[in-house]
Amino acid sequence: MATLPNPLPTLATDPSGRSLGLRLPPGRLIAASADEPLLWHSGKSAAPGNWSALGGQAARAGLLPVLVDVGGGQGGPADWELQRRETSYPGDHDADEVLAEFWEEYAEDELAEGIAPFGPDWPGLAPTASLTVAPDTRAAQVADSLTDGSRSWFKEPRLALVPARRSADIPAAIGWSGPLNYENDVARLCSVLRSWEDRFGIRVVALGFDLLAVSVAAPPATLAEAEAVAAEHFAFCPDNITRTGPDALRAYAEELVDEPAWSFWWD
Repeated sequence: MATLPNPLPTLATDPSGRSLGLRLPPGRLIAASADEPLLWHSGKSAAPGNWSALGGQAARAGLLPVLVDVGGGQGGPADWELQRRETSYPGDHDADEVLAEFWEEYAEDELAEGIAPFGPDWPGLAPTASLTVAPDTRAAQVADSLTDGSRSWFKEPRLALVPARRSADIPAAIGWSGPLNYENDVARLCSVLRSWEDRFGIRVVALGFDLLAVSVAAPPATLAEAEAVAAEHFAFCPDNITRTGPDALRAYAEELVDEPAWSFWWD
């Protein structure tokens, strides 16, 4: 995939990042085989305020923040099967086409009875929503909620920095393999994240071994809006629709109304 200049190798000889305008705590660089580092993450658990304190500095250095979970059963990023060399570029894919392909494949499976009010034909992308807060502000709020115990989605989140053009590209930039059983090129899913970034003000806030969390600055405000978004979520990650029965997608949509964070888990 196309890459940006990577400032992370500088941290090998300048661990504090002062030459990049940063003041980093002790941490570690993560690389895949003999490649350049894919990310840096802190050596201690993240705390509320860490995201805000470092995020702006990092962006000016060409790095974007994300929380990574090191406490799961599969370990942290050093133990994950990061596959950057096998990952394409998100900009080479169209979100509508990607979701339509997934919808056509999964809308007829055992969950199909639960996708009402939709049918087997892809309903298309949901309309753009209105921002209720600045996207970066919402990202910091959600990051804090993941580190202060308000949301217990991750066992031991640590602040990480990734060289990426935009937040939606972070999974592709590190070759994240969390959805590998569903899609072996995460850049295709990142094209959807880019579209959500444009329409809903999302930011990729956290990654676990197979769990993705995003902040949402323009969540759906009505059930009808939420149902359209839920259709995209079903195509993006069918495992999220855990209920069965004719109202499964509607029930899921109800949880999305005014919700400032979305999470996705792939079996």
